[in-house]
Amino acid sequence: MSATGVTRIEVKNLVVRYGDQTAVNGVSFTVGRGEHVTLLGPSGCGKTTTLRAIAGLEQPTAGSIRIDGETMYDSEVRRIVPTEQRGVSMVFQSYAVWPHMTVFDNVAYGLRVRKQGKDEIKANVERALDLVQMRHLAERGASKLSGGQQQRVALARAIAFSPTVVLFDEPLSNLDAKLRAEMRVELRELQRRLGITSVYVTHDQEEALAISDRVIVMNVGVIEQIGTPQEIYDRPRTRFVADFVGSANLIKGRLTGPNLFTADGGVELRATVPHKPNGRESEMALRTAYIDLEPQPGDNHVPGTVRQRLFHGDFVQYVIDSPIGKLIVRRPPVNLLEEGAAVTVSFAPEHCVVLEG
Repeated sequence: MSATGVTRIEVKNLVVRYGDQTAVNGVSFTVGRGEHVTLLGPSGCGKTTTLRAIAGLEQPTAGSIRIDGETMYDSEVRRIVPTEQRGVSMVFQSYAVWPHMTVFDNVAYGLRVRKQGKDEIKANVERALDLVQMRHLAERGASKLSGGQQQRVALARAIAFSPTVVLFDEPLSNLDAKLRAEMRVELRELQRRLGITSVYVTHDQEEALAISDRVIVMNVGVIEQIGTPQEIYDRPRTRFVADFVGSANLIKGRLTGPNLFTADGGVELRATVPHKPNGRESEMALRTAYIDLEPQPGDNHVPGTVRQRLFHGDFVQYVIDSPIGKLIVRRPPVNLLEEGAAVTVSFAPEHCVVLEG
């Protein structure tokens, strides 16, 4: 929820089926005013279907969708509000920029459909183009634009009529890695400056963590976890979240006492249990970035041997053989260790997160 506590979008018990296949299975969440929420998950998890249902582009089977307190869809009262009456705008993966039009005409298209006056259209288009730093290209043909420029035009078109909600369907996935990283920063800055309420769909976990106020992790049509990027990263609830978001070691064992996890092989580790134990816990997640290769006071300590060293530029990845299994460790590219070196693997109890059984 946003700091204001005002709910802009409420999705409740949403179900979408295609014949015998259930694409979305009882999904519920809210989005606060000015909040940027990301639906994150692998292909086929139901995230885009959920987004399209909010937009009115997919008809759900059950549940309800409310925007600004107004019911847009409700299966019980059989209410369905058409897309054009929902006050939402959508930015697509494919940009959907018309190549035969100028930049100005692309952004003005939705305003003309809404029958705004000529002066009002001019003012709104110029405001939107200024926000995405494209006003100097207003008269250029859209077919002469780069991919990044086309995405900016699509974004300007989406915000030109000051919508209540903007929905993003993997809008950066067609850009190269460097431009995608730059556009993330610009998109986040624009969203904050305008106070846009937005729902964003991506399968890129790095993107989701970088730009979101909250992240909703989805898998096979259901929500696995909702939280801030740091909560999702530092306190994964399930094996799927720990494995899909970021890089984690999954250590098998069992809870043997309050905040005590005994790994297979008998090594006792002090751990964090964020949920109420149910007796079925059998795995612990340990992020690769939270491990040292020399002893630190107050940490769990495990002996190990460097089996493999891989240089990735910004970090070095070590594969460590240890009594609790093979561990992946990511460290800064300084003081490099040789393969075969003996090490003491060190990690804080707060980073040993016992997953729900």
